[in-house]
Amino acid sequence: MIYKKEEASSARWAVVGGGMMGLATALRLANLDQQVVLLEASPSIGGLASSWKLGDVEWDKFYHVITLSDSRLRSLLAEFDLDSQIEWVQTRSGFYSEGKLYSLSSSLDFLRFPPLNLYQKFRLGGTIFLGSKIRNWRSMEGMLVEDWLKRWSGRSTFERVWLPLLKCKLGEAYTRTSAAFIWAYIDRMYKARRSGMKREMFGYVPGGYKCILKALSKKLLDKGVEIRCDAPVRNVCREDSDSGVFSVTFGNDHATQTESFDRVVMTSPYSHIASACQGLANDEIERLQATEYLGVTCTSLLLDRPLGNYYVTNILDRWVPLTGIIEMGSILPPEKLGGHYLVYLPQYMLSNDPRFEQSDAIVHERCLSTLEKMYPEFNRNQVAAIQTARAKHVMALPTLHFSVSRPDVVLSQPGLYLLNSARIVKGTLNVNESLELLDEGFDQSLWPHHLALETRK
Repeated sequence: MIYKKEEASSARWAVVGGGMMGLATALRLANLDQQVVLLEASPSIGGLASSWKLGDVEWDKFYHVITLSDSRLRSLLAEFDLDSQIEWVQTRSGFYSEGKLYSLSSSLDFLRFPPLNLYQKFRLGGTIFLGSKIRNWRSMEGMLVEDWLKRWSGRSTFERVWLPLLKCKLGEAYTRTSAAFIWAYIDRMYKARRSGMKREMFGYVPGGYKCILKALSKKLLDKGVEIRCDAPVRNVCREDSDSGVFSVTFGNDHATQTESFDRVVMTSPYSHIASACQGLANDEIERLQATEYLGVTCTSLLLDRPLGNYYVTNILDRWVPLTGIIEMGSILPPEKLGGHYLVYLPQYMLSNDPRFEQSDAIVHERCLSTLEKMYPEFNRNQVAAIQTARAKHVMALPTLHFSVSRPDVVLSQPGLYLLNSARIVKGTLNVNESLELLDEGFDQSLWPHHLALETRK
């Protein structure tokens, strides 16, 4: 599948990967009058922001929300007149502990929270407040998240709250994770609340990310960007040592083709970059291959009634095989979903976890039986549709000194760049953070220098 609009430019760029990072990179380059070809392995663009049909409803395959503090995302949406269309909703958060649901959406809820005694609440609140005041996030990379949380929350509070939350998200990999991980979550939460006048305000664009991707792809086509889907990149190499031109081979098992590009931007996972890009330095290959990824299986359900009316339900009971419960129905009115309530059941795990190979039937049974145990009033007759999406490369595991060990944006092959979500080191994985990373890539790398030379040719 090829979309093309011819337009002359000063240099020809291949952007590998059609997720939000790749799409935004292509737009930035097109705005600088570069000629851009975007290569996406899947049949459609979007990556983790793509949509699908769930029963009679089309919505995001993985869960997304917009916060009031997502300035870069909202700036991008403003280019398409979508920021003004965002619908904002005040949400609630819950916790599941010892077989019961508790609200934790206000200061009063926190004071009443039965799973913790007054001293533990004081230590927990103090830890969160301290984390919100830290600005030197690099100092957090040098210590393990377990050590930092035990230091400030105390062992009992760590065991009761932090440990089950860490295991829900990271599994046993929490023992190798730096304290920057928890700082990033605290920082995003506080930014959202500061912008939301101490209330938890989340928003969405009507139509979901399908609407955003449609506007973004139209903008790219209008600027002359070629978008090629079903085009997995197999090999990237220099044509010769003198020309500075790259040969990029792409296509499926039935048909491949090779084209020449002046510059190549890789937004795909590190493992793909290490295998596809030829001529990288040994230390780059080692860094790429050493990076651990977290993936997710995310089961979506359409229900005829809500579960607990919390946007997110955090899990403290360790028997629950889920990272959390996301009720998009607390944000999206049922009339926008054919009268149904949308629920996401994510389970994060390392990318090499054998559970990724489990069938949909096994995953669905695990999810449904879990809901039956957690919510006594739930029964399977309430389920109008259920589907499971899998993504093995969602975010890099933030190990100690991760910002130092990650590969550079500008790789050892001149004109070959790396820009993907695994480079996020001072935030949580979300679209706004990816756009911030893109801005940093243009501001701090050699890209502006290269572009200045090329536009004068």
